[in-house]
Amino acid sequence: MRISFTVGADARETQGKGASRRLRHTGKVPAILYGGGIAPRALTLDQRNLLTLIDNEKFYSSIIQIKVGEESQPAIVKDVQMHPAKNSVVHVDLQRVLENEAIRIRLPIHFRNQASAPGVKTQGGVVSHRMSDVEVTCLPKDLPEFLELDLGGMGLNDTLFLADVPLPAGVTIPELSQGKNAAVVSVHAPRAEEPEPAAAAAAAAAEGAAATPAAGADAKKDDAKPEAAKKEGGKK
Repeated sequence: MRISFTVGADARETQGKGASRRLRHTGKVPAILYGGGIAPRALTLDQRNLLTLIDNEKFYSSIIQIKVGEESQPAIVKDVQMHPAKNSVVHVDLQRVLENEAIRIRLPIHFRNQASAPGVKTQGGVVSHRMSDVEVTCLPKDLPEFLELDLGGMGLNDTLFLADVPLPAGVTIPELSQGKNAAVVSVHAPRAEEPEPAAAAAAAAAEGAAATPAAGADAKKDDAKPEAAKKEGGKK
């Protein structure tokens, strides 16, 4: 079993929103460790340490070691909840990993030879990524760091699907067994540029402004006609 990170943790005795809020004020993050046929365990993690890990894609797709005192437990990250307005972690869900039990985890898809694909290099197409990661199932010993898809043979209007992603031995994609074969990446012609909405609005406003003085002048002429008629009537 390949371990990519070791994360220190402390046991958490108190639970609830108030207790979690107090933990966050002290630079700690509430977490829960579950699975493996064992009762869930409440933990606290270090906020500063987490912020250095969450930007690494391997943190989400690798087996990590959770160390509580002298105890160690392999686990995978199932969910990281971020604060909506601050750069801080609110809560972390961790799932225990057992050596003989299959795990479900999302792996990133790395794309090779995008620039050299005929559809891009000689036919002027652009690459559109429909998926950036995919959920896989495997035993911990078979877990790869990522999946890789070669775009070197793609022409214009070509699409590669989940079934086209090479899988290492022991790794499966549950979606495929469910009859779902979603598009992963495609090469298509660049879309024609449309006029900028702001520019179109400005042009319309300019046309309207140019037409306004003429309408005003006509109105002034019409208003002047009755006065002239009154003066002529007075002379008679």
